[in-house]
Amino acid sequence: MKKDNEKFCQECGEIINVKAEICPKCGVRQPYTSKKSEEQQKNENKWITTLLLCWFLGVFGVHRFYTGHTAIGVIQLLTLGGCGIWTLIDFIIIIAGNYKDANGNPIKNN
Repeated sequence: MKKDNEKFCQECGEIINVKAEICPKCGVRQPYTSKKSEEQQKNENKWITTLLLCWFLGVFGVHRFYTGHTAIGVIQLLTLGGCGIWTLIDFIIIIAGNYKDANGNPIKNN
């Protein structure tokens, strides 16, 4: 029975310690697994980038261009972010975690 501090070897399937870099049975180096998945890390980085772009360059719609909303980005650029109101609303939506990219994927902090 596998315990919390154990995992299976990627090559031979033997139960090994979670911290083991090399399987003692077959000698194969184990891939590094962090607590956060790679997808979660990318999403978190994208959220931080979007938030900072909105805060510093939001009146130019840069965060909209970054997330793929090109048409809305151009409109925000021409209206200076709706005189700042549109930018403020976008900033609040990004902080709340309800902002989505052009593909409909949520951009939120995990």
